[in-house]
Amino acid sequence: MSLFTLSHVGISLIGILTGLIAVFGMIAAKRLDGWNAIFLLTTALTSITGFLFPFHKWLPSYTLGVLSILVLAIAIPARYVKHLEGPWRKTYTITSCIALWLNVFVLVAQLYMKVPALHALAPTGSEPPFLITQVVVIAVFIVLTVAATIKFHPEAVRVS
Repeated sequence: MSLFTLSHVGISLIGILTGLIAVFGMIAAKRLDGWNAIFLLTTALTSITGFLFPFHKWLPSYTLGVLSILVLAIAIPARYVKHLEGPWRKTYTITSCIALWLNVFVLVAQLYMKVPALHALAPTGSEPPFLITQVVVIAVFIVLTVAATIKFHPEAVRVS
């Protein structure tokens, strides 16, 4: 594995870990500003660095990268420009959870492509084990997103 690939994977895993901490913080009604900042930065870097790999043809990962950047283009201003005020709190919880889910979706796809035992179960990524795994992942993220949206009520930070 090249240093660039290793760095991309490391950044992605940090984004997923910090994203999970951020989401569980939201469910606990805690801002966790530092964790959220690291999550947003590493998630953006994951998408950006994904476009720096050699390009041979358009892949589903590029589509997910574009979607992630678009979602982050809403999440980041919701948190840092609109300061989670009014509807921007829900906007942030939903878009940040979507960004995290996109990273986890790619992680699951990569695990099925790279881990021999999983690859044997779903060599093309369209077999039931892969599809079932992704349905379970999205179901978990729907529950987490709903819980975060309901429970995350931090005080908005006023910037003078």
